[in-house]
Amino acid sequence: MSDNNPQISKSLYISSSLKGAQIALLEDKKLVELHQEANSKEFSVGDIYLGKVKKINTSLNAVFVDIGYERDAFLHYFDLGPQYASLRKYSTELLSGSRKNPMLNEFVLLPEINKNGKISELINKSQDVLVQVVKEPISTKGPRLSCDLSLAGRYVVLVPFSNVISISKKLKSLDERKRLKNLIQSIKPRNFGVIVRTAAENISSEELSKDIRDLAKRWEDSLQNANTAVAPTRLLREIDRTSGILRDLLNDSFDQIVTDDVIIFGEVKNYISNIAPDKVNIVKLHKNAKQTLFENFGIDKQIQGLFGTNVTMGGGSYLIIEHTEAMHVIDVNSGSKLGNQDKTNREENVYQVNVEAAAEIARQLRLRDMGGIIVIDFIDLKTPALRNKLQKEMQDFMAADRARHTILPISKFGLMQITRERVRPEIEIAVAETCPDCAGTGKVRPTGLIIDQIEENLRHILQQQNEKNIKLHVNPFVAAYLTKGIASKQVKWLLKYKNWVRIAPEKTYHLTQYAFFNKQDETINV
Repeated sequence: MSDNNPQISKSLYISSSLKGAQIALLEDKKLVELHQEANSKEFSVGDIYLGKVKKINTSLNAVFVDIGYERDAFLHYFDLGPQYASLRKYSTELLSGSRKNPMLNEFVLLPEINKNGKISELINKSQDVLVQVVKEPISTKGPRLSCDLSLAGRYVVLVPFSNVISISKKLKSLDERKRLKNLIQSIKPRNFGVIVRTAAENISSEELSKDIRDLAKRWEDSLQNANTAVAPTRLLREIDRTSGILRDLLNDSFDQIVTDDVIIFGEVKNYISNIAPDKVNIVKLHKNAKQTLFENFGIDKQIQGLFGTNVTMGGGSYLIIEHTEAMHVIDVNSGSKLGNQDKTNREENVYQVNVEAAAEIARQLRLRDMGGIIVIDFIDLKTPALRNKLQKEMQDFMAADRARHTILPISKFGLMQITRERVRPEIEIAVAETCPDCAGTGKVRPTGLIIDQIEENLRHILQQQNEKNIKLHVNPFVAAYLTKGIASKQVKWLLKYKNWVRIAPEKTYHLTQYAFFNKQDETINV
């Protein structure tokens, strides 16, 4: 197996619960990726569906497709792929039953579609279409779809309705690129294109051939009975997140894979025995009953320190990460770090803080899976050469990021813009409790207003509901206010309603929380 970063050791930890699995990837013992996989998850990137077109939107040049999700999925013209005409012809033959073999050996490819055409000329309402999920449902949006189908393997990606062979740009050796292209040309199935992944470097013909055969078999098995399928239905399911991470990342730098679930342990061990038999001994089962898997390996502690608004770095510097609807904003702060250093070389010191921040930001983008537009406010650098150098450092730090991204040059104001693809919902983990009264806004109702509400409810309970022997539970500070002095609120209520209201301080109540109880200690609904 190839390894582009042999100096970096990797560990994978898989913690299972009733809700699903949490998967943590550590590089040199630092948490760099955290994935959450729900047991009930139905829509994953890579799944292939037989969908039904529900609506055509000519202004968007797109259609909305029912694939069984609560919201219709989105399919744009540009996502049809150049070989859509071939896919439509194939789908028609397959669904009607006239094509018995799902493989493409005898299939005649049609010309590519017009790059600037209209989707309404190619797709009809209520039409059944073969589609693939390229983005999971995010927020209020349904899944994003493509008709440019592909099946990802360990070393290659198989692309039906094409004969193009592409080699990863990360493979620099001309001899190796030539070897791989000639080899793939001789073993690939007819009318299937192949994208050769970086992991294929120096891999034997037997292993590459097996990878291609396995993918072709998945295609054939998934579509064998498509003529009996009724849209919407899933025809091919992508492998789970754990296996996907292993498929994409497993190399000689992996030290261990640990899980606390016996079933997952068996599945991972079986999967690795197929793709990398020499690594099967690194799979271990966590059996410590006193500590959870994430506690035992210090992952919980890292999560608590990495998912807040403020992320601290060494020497007192820190990041502030804010999220808006339109973008993510990251502010780099030196804290006390620059104040403790030689001011005669301030520019170089600022640069070093920015480099440290760039490394942490690259880690945070992977960890939180932040996508869209990211604006970074670095500490101002006056020297253009240092700004360019910082951009190069950021590119190097993000080289390990599998998500497609673009890094723009730093502006004269010290701002860097990054666009990063997001295909799954952003990871959000609560590391602080939200105020139960202000809900995080910082605004609470005035104490006087709460007292007025209590008195209004008390009047209603005593006069309208004719309740007696009432007990009022409130926050201790409110209780002190209501009982303070000879002419306290409690005494005034006695004189006004001829009823003594018992007041019970409750430490667990927040400042504006209160409740009324009757003599049976049952809550009184107002």
